[in-house]
Amino acid sequence: MDDKIKAGLETLNALVKPHSIAVIGASRKIGTIGNRMFLNILQQQFDGVVYPVNPKVDSVASVRAYATVLDIPDVVEMAVIAVPARFVANVLEQCGEKGVRCVVVISAGFGEVGEDGLAKQNEIVEIAQKYGMRLLGPNCMGIINTDPEVNMNATFSAVFPPAGNIALGSQSGALGLAILEYAESLNIGLSTFVSLGNRADISSNDMLEYWRDDPQTEVILLYLESFGNPRRFVRMARNISPLKPIVAVKSGRTPAGTRAAASHTGALATTELASEALFTQAGIIRVDTLEELFDIANLLSHQPVPNGNRVAILTNGGGPGILTADACAARGLELPRLSERTLDGLKDLLPERASFANPVDMTAEASADQYARALQLLLDDARIDMVIVIFIPPIIIEPQAIASAIREIAPEYYRRGKTFIASIMGWRSANRELSSGERPVPCFSFPESTAVALSRAYEYGQWLKRPKGVIPEFSDVKKEEVKELIRSTLKKSEEQAVWLDTDSIVKVLQCYGINVAQSPSARSGEEAAELAEQLGFPVVVKLLSDTITHKTEVGGVALDLRTRGDVKDAFEHIHNRLVEDGREAEMKGVTVQHMVEEGVEVIVGVTQSPNLGPLMLFGLGGIYAELFKDVVFRIHPLTDTDAEEMVKSVNAYKLLEGWRGAKPCDVASLEKLLLRVSTLIEDLPEIAELDLNPVKVLEQGSGYRVVDARIRLMKPASED
Repeated sequence: MDDKIKAGLETLNALVKPHSIAVIGASRKIGTIGNRMFLNILQQQFDGVVYPVNPKVDSVASVRAYATVLDIPDVVEMAVIAVPARFVANVLEQCGEKGVRCVVVISAGFGEVGEDGLAKQNEIVEIAQKYGMRLLGPNCMGIINTDPEVNMNATFSAVFPPAGNIALGSQSGALGLAILEYAESLNIGLSTFVSLGNRADISSNDMLEYWRDDPQTEVILLYLESFGNPRRFVRMARNISPLKPIVAVKSGRTPAGTRAAASHTGALATTELASEALFTQAGIIRVDTLEELFDIANLLSHQPVPNGNRVAILTNGGGPGILTADACAARGLELPRLSERTLDGLKDLLPERASFANPVDMTAEASADQYARALQLLLDDARIDMVIVIFIPPIIIEPQAIASAIREIAPEYYRRGKTFIASIMGWRSANRELSSGERPVPCFSFPESTAVALSRAYEYGQWLKRPKGVIPEFSDVKKEEVKELIRSTLKKSEEQAVWLDTDSIVKVLQCYGINVAQSPSARSGEEAAELAEQLGFPVVVKLLSDTITHKTEVGGVALDLRTRGDVKDAFEHIHNRLVEDGREAEMKGVTVQHMVEEGVEVIVGVTQSPNLGPLMLFGLGGIYAELFKDVVFRIHPLTDTDAEEMVKSVNAYKLLEGWRGAKPCDVASLEKLLLRVSTLIEDLPEIAELDLNPVKVLEQGSGYRVVDARIRLMKPASED
């Protein structure tokens, strides 16, 4: 960690654990934000000193007020600013002169309102940087720290959640209010809550780094609308996720539309797929709703991460048990047959009309003692990794007795490393009852939700077990030779973006050890026929064009040509078709290749994300790449583990394994291809887009052949 980052984290202590706070804009007027902020800090019994700052009054809530922060005689570590936007810059100057270390700008009217607001926002950031202050906001609702040694509610929310081990960062202030109320209703404890607002300075990245080393925090929750600095985000998250689970809900899943792109990879690279790649590689548990966010946080903060995907369901109602079983199966969780010992014990314990399969239906008359003994049997069953206990309170059974039975056995489940969660339907006090014991048991209102939480936790456990992987180095690449080729190409062009010609593409790929089919170009039918004879029949003739991506759509590909006459006819056919379409000028000639008849067609590609940098793609290739969209993206650079997972995560992997008697393909060579392309992109940042499509993956031991390739270069911004 460099000194600048370390100093920034130390300053964040003044935000999370200040010894003194000035509320600038504190007011006597009930209902104002300044009034609510000051009273919340005061009434929560903040373990420090709080000063109201208001030039128009002598006191606020019986506490002496000061005209400016400069008039406060003592040290002020943190200032909360709740004044109109036009006064914030002047107030910040005063805070800087006073030596305030952190400021929380509640005031709105900055970057969220347009260009004028953004100019004001940039101004206050410059002031904060001038004095070495950290700034939270603007346009935020503040910060909460539930640590009994701090007890700080520096927000305008009247809700102060119970103390716990979950940290929560939210980019939405309005949503933050609802989140705090929801956490309180579920009796879910938080360590800290931070409303990030416009993130003009302090961002989710800063808070991630702080929470990594915070002893009060064991689980991190994020509500994200954007990533800020995504490269820093993924780098930090990759380091933090093995230590503390990160659970995130990100808005903006639905793309407004796919951008027009001159490559298959560019067309397939939606913002959503890029975000998914980031979460997958960083080990972040992504959820779809705020309800899931808290469900999984509740589970991970109190229960061990599942060791496996085998789940047992114990219920006193058949319907909920079946619904839960279906939900588990749909999410990849297994409901195994219970051991004979467990089954014998259940049969001795329960009436004959009970169901002893998994799920186990004890019937509506099940007592607290039967629940306790059945849960002990499931605990002892080595075939089970997780247990879901469901209870629907009938008239004749007191729910408190069932809750007591669940609480008493919960610590033993935890000691044995088995994940244990509950669903008690129709009883509002269930959450509080099950969170009051030695080892809290996460409780869900509806049993199907248990399957979602367990499946996400299981996936996180699998991520923890995966090898972290290494980024390999290839000693046979000819980097300098390719760099010179690219420099020369860009220098000759007057355009900002340049498509490499076919011969240059072949040279680039060969210099990086990538097996590419020879693709000499021809300007006439006779020249194409000569090349075909040199390569050997059968051959393929393809349109050569910088502007036409989908050659098949304009009749630009002719397969299995076996004579000189076939090649000449193919050239003329392609030319005539473009003449008919009025696109003759886009034809630069044709390329001729020896035909690779066998192999599974896949695509390997690269495109540049404005936020995430190079994105790598792998999936089903050929003419169906954009139709079926059976692809996966990962953020560059790739480790060997990333490459292996990419290949295995698409449906087309079944074809590579050998579908219905076909011979298995050379998957190992395909993984090396991905790693070599990643090395190519690392060495050559001028590559804006790359398509290898199709790549023919041959049978095991025979490697692959890149049959068609496109590479687009982009001049660096500094170049003319």
